[in-house]
Amino acid sequence: MTSLPETTGTPDTAPVAAGTAPLAAPQGWARKPSTAPTGSIPEHERMITDARERIDTIDDRIIGLIQERSAVSAVVQKARVEAGGRRVNLSREMEVLSHYRDALGKQGTTLAMTLLELSRGRV
Repeated sequence: MTSLPETTGTPDTAPVAAGTAPLAAPQGWARKPSTAPTGSIPEHERMITDARERIDTIDDRIIGLIQERSAVSAVVQKARVEAGGRRVNLSREMEVLSHYRDALGKQGTTLAMTLLELSRGRV
């Protein structure tokens, strides 16, 4: 029986499937810590900066979860193929699409399609 891949990470970092490399940030995307002294930044600017840093942290976690999902999906696909089945299970994909649509509306379906495409990979 095939086991799920182990993941690494801490509460401050996104989990990444063991043996996989994190995705690189898009070109031109670099986190630049604020260099201005705290007292010289207006309150609303500090709030925006703090919120953006939080969003960046959340995005890193989402990327890690997508990588972990892809690794687990690869285990499922490999097991299905080794058992003589098809790599992709369309009825299962419909369940995933429905789940995301129910939770997030029409755009959830688009997000789920993208996740499914990323998770199919190559076995």
